[in-house]
Amino acid sequence: MKLRKSDRSAVVLAFVSVLCWSGAATAFKMALFYESPWLVVFSGSVISTVIFGFTLAVGRTRICRSDFLSGLYLGFLNPFLYYLVLLNAYNGLPAQIAMVVNYLWPVVLVLLSVPLLGQKLNVKGLAGILLSFAGVVFLALIGRNSFEIPTTPLLLAFASTFIWAVYWLLNTRNKGKTTAVLFTSFVFGSIYLLVYGIATGQEFSLHPGILPWIVYIGFLEMGFTYLMWNTALKWASSTATVSGMIFLTPFIALIFIGIVVGEKIAPSTVIGLMFVVGGILMEKYSRRRSS
Repeated sequence: MKLRKSDRSAVVLAFVSVLCWSGAATAFKMALFYESPWLVVFSGSVISTVIFGFTLAVGRTRICRSDFLSGLYLGFLNPFLYYLVLLNAYNGLPAQIAMVVNYLWPVVLVLLSVPLLGQKLNVKGLAGILLSFAGVVFLALIGRNSFEIPTTPLLLAFASTFIWAVYWLLNTRNKGKTTAVLFTSFVFGSIYLLVYGIATGQEFSLHPGILPWIVYIGFLEMGFTYLMWNTALKWASSTATVSGMIFLTPFIALIFIGIVVGEKIAPSTVIGLMFVVGGILMEKYSRRRSS
């Protein structure tokens, strides 16, 4: 079946977005070789703020009061809380472990949607969720044969999935303009991070080796890629045209982690990831069938 021109453009944008997000775990780990989690998050957040501000200026998009208020609380979740928790997890775990556990967030999103949005969960959907959690349990238990997996960073990686799921739920219910809300969120998030850094006595000096990685994080992981992905969704005649491509992200990420970070990808990581992704796909398929 031949794709429409807009669909072809959407697929290209979606694939570029997937590639950019696939490099995030590698960029996190490489940046953390040089500086603290706080400095990595703060630097990336400032860069993203500039990008969103520039996008607003080019598009002559005005910020209204509701955008301002949305950024006030959304910025606390992302980038402040989510990335601080996630980067501290990456700081104590192999990149491949942190990445796979963090990818559990769509499952957590479904679980939270039941009490918060009143959505129903059928038997097959529940089986998919259990399969994904089984993948993380398998990763945590069997992965210890290949890596040192401290408990606290592992719990932080798991906590990051809840924070991101809550952020996603609140963000999807927000009626403001995407770019405006992202800009105000990152303005306030950067302020929260600055206050946190001063209160906890963080160092502000940047090692030269970190520069390409924080530019990657700020420009691609936190910033411009969100806009590309949203554009891809808008251009596609159906979200299904591009949404499935997001499942390529963790597998491509493992390739980057192996080549750039130099971690030997353990078989347990691949198996655990297949459980997680398989469970997500099972839950999505069951939900589509029931609707």
